[in-house]
Amino acid sequence: MSTSARPARSAALARFASPLALVALIWAIQILDAVLPGSFTGFGLRSWDLGSLQGIVLGPLLHSGWAHLIGNTLPLLVLGCLIAIEGAGRFWMVTAVSAVVGGIGTWLFNAPGTLTVGASVLVFGYFAYVIVRVFSPRPIAHRIAYALIALIVLVLYGGSMLAGIVGVGPGVSWQAHLFGAIGGGMAAVAGARRPRGQEARGA
Repeated sequence: MSTSARPARSAALARFASPLALVALIWAIQILDAVLPGSFTGFGLRSWDLGSLQGIVLGPLLHSGWAHLIGNTLPLLVLGCLIAIEGAGRFWMVTAVSAVVGGIGTWLFNAPGTLTVGASVLVFGYFAYVIVRVFSPRPIAHRIAYALIALIVLVLYGGSMLAGIVGVGPGVSWQAHLFGAIGGGMAAVAGARRPRGQEARGA
């Protein structure tokens, strides 16, 4: 390997540090929640409760149990890394918009007093971002590559994403899934409107 190729590879790998750090943080919180007295889930988002609005930020970091966390980890990591290819700034922008739009929608449209936690609001936001990004203006070669990525994502997660909105069982917030996806789509549209020279920043 040439010496000039090593910095390029290091920079490419560094892009994945953000989703890895987010997943590591979520796991660390779950471990602390398991070993410390009480439960962190009380810091989640409780609908129609103005005192729980911190749950818009904290709710996606909290989970109701290990099965809940494990179920979210792989899609969160895979989809997050796909977004992080565009840079750390883009990853955190999509994360923030998905969390805020998903949280506000959940707070407004869930039954009053319902407590919502879990990173699925981000998972659905990331999924929608990857799909909508296909249609953003870009060179044809890039668009084809994104279309192939989106097709793979649809095959892997499309069925479960649809079921997460229209076929959820009791105890699962379709509101968080739906509005998280809306947030991800909004982030894709907003990102497409930025000058192309800005897209490479924040890597």
